[in-house]
Amino acid sequence: MSRIRTKNQEKIIDVASQLFAEKGYAATTTAEIAQRAEVPKPNLYYYFKTKDNLYRAVLESVTQPLLEASYPIEQLDDPHEALTQYIRAKLHISKEYASASKTFAAEVMAGAPHLPRDIAEALMDQSKMILSKFEYWIEKGWMEPVSSKHLMFMLWSSTQTYADFNWQICQVTGQYELDENDFEEAAEFLVSLVLKGCGVKHAD
Repeated sequence: MSRIRTKNQEKIIDVASQLFAEKGYAATTTAEIAQRAEVPKPNLYYYFKTKDNLYRAVLESVTQPLLEASYPIEQLDDPHEALTQYIRAKLHISKEYASASKTFAAEVMAGAPHLPRDIAEALMDQSKMILSKFEYWIEKGWMEPVSSKHLMFMLWSSTQTYADFNWQICQVTGQYELDENDFEEAAEFLVSLVLKGCGVKHAD
């Protein structure tokens, strides 16, 4: 029974991610979500109770991986390896959680009116940790004295754009959708650009 419950919840979250990304929070109804997910509307409320709870579940489906993506920066001393793993993890999120990423981006651009406080605080703590680690690498001479804030912002935007602006990228490249090779090419390019551009060295 728990396996069926988990499968149904995942399906509802996936469909809700798509609808929230397409229409926004206010314009998306639970009836639409239930219909597209092919589940009775009472089941949706059984699993999530409220639309707010479902929206939170959608946000958590991408913010939790985003938080986990920075573990290499937090745990590894070597900036070369940490940044490589971080960039690849962020691109993986753009590939696997594209609709949820768009929902999160729309929430942020709207001023985060529905972003739960604990998620916002966790993301802020993550940002402080990343900035602190960048400064540590700079002090150790393992990275050029670049702007830590702008490096972080650039890493966010350059990786998440493959989810949030997927349509535009596909228009430029003449593809219906991006595939595994596209994300691998993006990873190799971004890793090379960041490591060389920031003069990143291996830890002594």
